[in-house]
Amino acid sequence: MHNDRGFIAADIKTTSVLRRVPRLGRIRHRAIPAREGDVCLFKLTTAAAPIAVEAASGRFMTLVPGDIFLATPGYRESTRWVVGVVPDSGLVPRRQYWVLADSGVVGQLIGDSPREKGHLERVTYLGAVCDKRGAVINIRQFAAKTPARAPDRGAPVFLVVGTSSHVGKTTAAMAVLQALRDKGHENLVALKATGTSSIDELGCYRDYGAAQAFDCVDFGLPTTYPSDRDGMHSFFDGALRTCLSIRSDAVVIECGGDLFGANVPVFLECLKDRRPELKVILAAPDAPAVLGAKAVLHEMGLPITVVTGPCTDTPTLQERTEALCGIPAVNMAEEVGIASV
Repeated sequence: MHNDRGFIAADIKTTSVLRRVPRLGRIRHRAIPAREGDVCLFKLTTAAAPIAVEAASGRFMTLVPGDIFLATPGYRESTRWVVGVVPDSGLVPRRQYWVLADSGVVGQLIGDSPREKGHLERVTYLGAVCDKRGAVINIRQFAAKTPARAPDRGAPVFLVVGTSSHVGKTTAAMAVLQALRDKGHENLVALKATGTSSIDELGCYRDYGAAQAFDCVDFGLPTTYPSDRDGMHSFFDGALRTCLSIRSDAVVIECGGDLFGANVPVFLECLKDRRPELKVILAAPDAPAVLGAKAVLHEMGLPITVVTGPCTDTPTLQERTEALCGIPAVNMAEEVGIASV
C-alpha cells in the first residue's frame, strides 16, 4: 500500500458497512473530524491482537496489527455485546477508538459484556475519504432511493420480533422464507429493519428464498442506533416504501434486538400505518418473556400470530408456553410450522 500526500492505493481492506460504496480508485483522505456514515481510514494499533471483521465481499477477513482499512463511525447499543457512540465533535484524527461491530462500525466505547467478541479492538482514526472536490464521502450518498409516489404493491408482511438478541429471530425469518418458498412463492423480499447491519444475515435470507434482501446500510445508516434519535420516521418510511413497492409474493421483516431498542417502536409504528393487518412471529426465551411481549405488542395493536425461540426447545416448554400465553408455539429451529399459519 502506498501513502503519498493524502492518497492511498485502492487495494485496501474494506468492511461490509461500506458495501454500497463503489470502488474508489486511488483514495483521497483528509485528517478532519468524522461523522456517522463517513467513509474513513483506520489503522489497527500495533499493540492490538488480530481481529475478524466482515468484508465488503461478505466473507470474514482478518485484520492484523498495523493494517489500514476502511470503515465508518457509528453507534451501537447492544444489550448483549457492545455499547458505543460517535462523540458530538466526531472522531478526531490520530485518536484511538474501538471497532464496535464486525460490520465495520467504529466509535467511542462506552461498555461491553464479558462475552468474547472477535472484533473489539482499538484502532486509530487517520482521516475521512473525500471525492475530487474534497467533500467527504458518506454512505448516505449511495442509499437506495425510491420515489415518494411509488405504489405499494400490497404484498403480505410477515414480521419477526424478539424479546432480546439471540432468541432465534433470524432462524424464524429463515423458516418463514422457506415455508413461503415451499408453497410456491418465488418473489420474496426480506428486510432486517433495525439493529446492526450484517451481510451474513442478508445472505441467510437469500439462502432460504429471498430474491432481494435489505438492511439499514441500504438506506444510508450503519445501524439504527441510538434509540430515540431524530429522523427515524422518515428513514423507516423510506425503507418500507422501497420494500413494499417491489412486486413480490411476500415481505419478511426482522427487527434486530428487543422491542424497545434500536428504534424498534418507531419502526413498528411506521409499519402499522402501512399494514394494519400482518402476521407477527415472536421469538422469546421463555413463557414469562412471551407474556411481557404480548402485553407490549397488544398496546401497539399488534397481536402475536405464533411464538418460537428457546421457549419451544422441548415439548414441555412448548406446551407450557402455549398454555400460559394462549398463542400457538412452534419450534422453527426444527420444523417449518409457519406454513400453516
